[in-house]
Amino acid sequence: MKASSAKFSIGQVVRHRLFEFRGLIFDVDPEFDNTEEWWLAIPEEIRPPKEQPFYHLFAENAETEYIAYVSEQNLLLDHSSEPLRNPLIGEMFTLDQSGLYRAKPILTN
Repeated sequence: MKASSAKFSIGQVVRHRLFEFRGLIFDVDPEFDNTEEWWLAIPEEIRPPKEQPFYHLFAENAETEYIAYVSEQNLLLDHSSEPLRNPLIGEMFTLDQSGLYRAKPILTN
């Protein structure tokens, strides 16, 4: 099965459909690109198909900030306008005047 194009993009704020966390997308895989062990650790009744985009998030819940890897089917746009507090966001993004996250230019040598 061919992976579809990604529904979300880098810099968008999303929330998980099933679990209480939200985050900022910082990378997109066109289809699953993690370990088999990681995938099998997801309970079978909620394990997503691999043939869809997966997103890397600077994520946070009420208790902590972390990196998450989430299937497209489990994400929704977050319309809360609540600020994100993950400290890694400031390393890769700036928040513009309209409230959108913009990726910082990458320096190469």
